[in-house]
Amino acid sequence: MLLHLSDLHFGTEIEACLDAIRLFCTQHRPEVIVVSGDITQRARYQQFYNCRQFLDSLNIPYLIVPGNHDIPLYHVWNRFFSPFTRYQYFFGQLEPTLETQHFYIVGVNSIRRRYHTRGHISIEQIQTTYERLQQGPANKIKLVVFHQPFYTPPDDEHGIKDCPVLGKMALEKWSTTGLFGMLHGHLHKTAVYDLTQIYHLEIDHPIYDIHAGTATSSRLHYHVPNSFNVISNEGKINHYWFNYDLKIFQLI
Repeated sequence: MLLHLSDLHFGTEIEACLDAIRLFCTQHRPEVIVVSGDITQRARYQQFYNCRQFLDSLNIPYLIVPGNHDIPLYHVWNRFFSPFTRYQYFFGQLEPTLETQHFYIVGVNSIRRRYHTRGHISIEQIQTTYERLQQGPANKIKLVVFHQPFYTPPDDEHGIKDCPVLGKMALEKWSTTGLFGMLHGHLHKTAVYDLTQIYHLEIDHPIYDIHAGTATSSRLHYHVPNSFNVISNEGKINHYWFNYDLKIFQLI
């Protein structure tokens, strides 16, 4: 089982949600945790520290990529000349790879200092990620973690403006590796889309665009409660929403 968290936004975290995630991990013992960015609200030292303490307390291997909130917004000098210093101090690599018993996960840094929200990917990142995916065992579920989504529906207020410009090029390249899906956050909205159909990829299996809501933040969008995703060892995708009365995450 893989636990997919996103948009923790430490600095706006809800303690009851943190406790509920701890309880879920104690009861279900996920194989791995993936956090698809925005672990802090304003990239402050204390927020990174608190997030690291929380994730370490779960005693489960985890992989993280940065989100647009994880680089300074108001400290312009730091934003342009050392945007990832604090993030890397606490979490190291910007593009980690992690292999577990059932999963092979590749992280991609989609954040650029010149842009506040939009996801970006370079030709070099497309090639490097392709090579990493090629190295992954064929019998494991292959996932790429990228903060911004590769698809948003036409009626979404974000529209396509936050999706990476080279997204289709990336998917056409990665689709030949047996990629199962993409794990995203950013929109604070739970959803799953079939990118094979959306991008008209010439393959015979779906590649899923898996969106996670905010797991722990009070910054809720669309009146959707706090939530996270779970991917089973067989590739089944489930969504869990926070029950504010019972103080637990429940399968929906």
